[in-house]
Amino acid sequence: MLPDKLMNLSDAINIINNDDEITISGITFFRNPISFLTAIIKSNKKRLSFVDREPGFGLDMLVATKSLKKVRAAMATFEHFGLSPSVRKSVEKHEVEYLEDTCGAVVAGLRAGAQGIPFMPVRGILGSDLIGIHEKKGTWKVINDPFTGEEVIAVKAIEPDVAIIHLHMADRYGNAVILGPRYEDELKIKAAKRVILTAEKIVNEEDLRKRNLELLSANSYRVEAVVSSPNGAWPTGMYPYYRPQYKAIKEYYYYAKNGNALEWIETNLYKRWS
Repeated sequence: MLPDKLMNLSDAINIINNDDEITISGITFFRNPISFLTAIIKSNKKRLSFVDREPGFGLDMLVATKSLKKVRAAMATFEHFGLSPSVRKSVEKHEVEYLEDTCGAVVAGLRAGAQGIPFMPVRGILGSDLIGIHEKKGTWKVINDPFTGEEVIAVKAIEPDVAIIHLHMADRYGNAVILGPRYEDELKIKAAKRVILTAEKIVNEEDLRKRNLELLSANSYRVEAVVSSPNGAWPTGMYPYYRPQYKAIKEYYYYAKNGNALEWIETNLYKRWS
């Protein structure tokens, strides 16, 4: 019998330790694990590091509430509203350390982490000033292809301490399904040391058996916690269940630009999930 991993937010938050490196599901305004990120903020976890390819709303919440010490991302964007407001402000004030990356390199690092190998070679970055920055950080290295001698970039495996993934349905054992775009979430699940799932629906394992097992995005042996969290991505979208709530996102954006992100979070998110 598989172990039962279903728990509430207040218990699952204990899986996160101060100083952990985390990654989250989705991109910008889609399928962010907002219910769990709100729990992190309320729990006063500190000095976390964050890595992702194209984060937006969820990342901005964490930076605005001083939950992060480091961010590594290819972009931190609020799409047509502009750059992530709290991230930009905090980086300019040197309140958070920001390591700029590229989309291809982040994906390569996650692929290496997911496959259990030390690095993944990539092309296309040679000539960029980012190479010197990453070589000093120990995240990239220029190497020679052992077969051709060509210079390529070796991207060190990205292996976050915790991946927090909001998805459509899961059973209580940690088997789960993402509907629609999966982004890098399946790589994150395989690359991370610990995985927390928040799900719109908790379903019976037999309901998952009716689906092609190849559609499973997470398997029980990779998951430490499953949390029931209906509308857990709000105000980001959850295709095909609900769209991003751009009115709420716009309101948050202007609160954050004026340094009042926490006020918006307390008013709109603190009481939404228990």
